[in-house]
Amino acid sequence: MLRGRGRRAAISVLVAALGGVLAVGCGRGSTGGDPTDAKKPERYASSGQLPEHLAADGTTVVVGSSEADTVVRLYEDLRCPVCREFEEDGGAGALRKMTLDGEVRTEFTLASFLDDRLGGMGSKKAANALRAALEQGKFVEYHDLLFQAQPEESVDGYTDAFLLRTASRVKGLRGAEFDAAVKGMKYRSFVTASEKAYEADKAPGTPTFAVNGTLLEGDRRNLMFDPRYVPLAVRTSTLPQ
Repeated sequence: MLRGRGRRAAISVLVAALGGVLAVGCGRGSTGGDPTDAKKPERYASSGQLPEHLAADGTTVVVGSSEADTVVRLYEDLRCPVCREFEEDGGAGALRKMTLDGEVRTEFTLASFLDDRLGGMGSKKAANALRAALEQGKFVEYHDLLFQAQPEESVDGYTDAFLLRTASRVKGLRGAEFDAAVKGMKYRSFVTASEKAYEADKAPGTPTFAVNGTLLEGDRRNLMFDPRYVPLAVRTSTLPQ
């Protein structure tokens, strides 16, 4: 994360860039005509109401409005403590608000490389369980709880028992089908393909943003950890460097 002058300088550059975009009328919803003609974004009252589905590529979990102007891809490994920092204290709340407001559609790619580095199966088991939750329309709710209860990275604590116990806190998720999918690693092929997709996209670790296909790197990537500047990082990420 950036600190001190470096961070302030990065923010100043992005503010100036955003101001230039807005000044020439290229902000979201600008049509050059009557502003009342602009289509209002689809809004959702809670995370549980967000539409979610698996994309045609078989690895991307899509959350939010299909009409959103901006697509933010989020790369995460469930065992990653920095991902928890992002989810609990960083910019995840700001990104979720933008998704709820219909301004952004969030797409998740679930990595599992930490299992290979640290041993165990926790990342893979958690990704498999999230895929099973998606079948029940409970991906977002379960995803958030798994990060809230994340075990220590070195413990490999995403066991079947832990995953099922946590799932019991999501209304309507537990059932014979879900439980069997968790215990039997039903979506093992999804987990493997998702890790390969993460590697192919060359994301510089987890968590990472890509906005409309452009990875946030360097100074801009650091802004994703500050809730105040996530909207700024998103809206300026595809501006010329």
